[in-house]
Amino acid sequence: MINKIKFSSIKSLSIHHTYIDSSDHLPILSADKEKKLANKFFYNGDLKSAKILILSHLRFVIRIAKNYSGYGLPQSDLIQEGNIGLMKSVKKFNPNLGVRLVSFSIYWIKSEIHEYILKNWRIVKIATTKAQRKLFFNLRKTQKKLSWFNNKEITNIAKNLGVKNKDVIEMESRMFAQDIFLNNSSEECDPDKSSKNIYSIPYFKEQLIDFTHKIENENWKKYIKKKLNLALSNLDLRSRNIIYLRWLNGKKKNTLQDIAKNYGISAERVRQLEKNAMKKLRLSIENK
Repeated sequence: MINKIKFSSIKSLSIHHTYIDSSDHLPILSADKEKKLANKFFYNGDLKSAKILILSHLRFVIRIAKNYSGYGLPQSDLIQEGNIGLMKSVKKFNPNLGVRLVSFSIYWIKSEIHEYILKNWRIVKIATTKAQRKLFFNLRKTQKKLSWFNNKEITNIAKNLGVKNKDVIEMESRMFAQDIFLNNSSEECDPDKSSKNIYSIPYFKEQLIDFTHKIENENWKKYIKKKLNLALSNLDLRSRNIIYLRWLNGKKKNTLQDIAKNYGISAERVRQLEKNAMKKLRLSIENK
């Protein structure tokens, strides 16, 4: 039922700012008012009460989403995922717990945002287990410099997080790895063309002096390229175009709203198509 509540889509940067301003002007509920509304929804399934609870906490989602701006993902997408977490928390909130909704919602909001970041920060999933997820977000907070950790720093981090040194080293390597842009020239590729060349990999420039590392990296990139190309070829044209425009179009990353406008569908529908396509890609990559 809670999924029937609709939010205004964020179609441009100006609308994004308008959305944030509008959220800041929505009234904050008192503890008594909040409990009355929560009781109506919890016991009677009153969707109007649920809507008020959600709208009054949108500003809180925005503030949490801003803390994750360093991951290079669109702020509007992070807010949208946080809103999903907020709706889930309202659906599960028991007013008899003796806590405010804002305290109860933190876990659900952050959980949805974390899941979105882990799925979309790299096209190949960077963290799969609970321990790896904890390590990923803690390393992002710890690593303030651009260089790699030294042995002393690795030991200290491993001790503080209760993991092994090799786990820190492995996660750091994953975080420093970059996605490969699948275009075969300096010119932009046309995602509407079904040519196989669209997913070819350009020449790898030398980045490391140690030739053994260079060979290892190049072999790994070729391996990933082969699996990714096979997985992409199994997608339908629209899904493949969405993945290309969102993740493989060089440094220019199209927003959900941009793609939605091109296809004449809603941003939420594009998000669903993207989510399904990414799921198919990962299953295909993991099973081959």
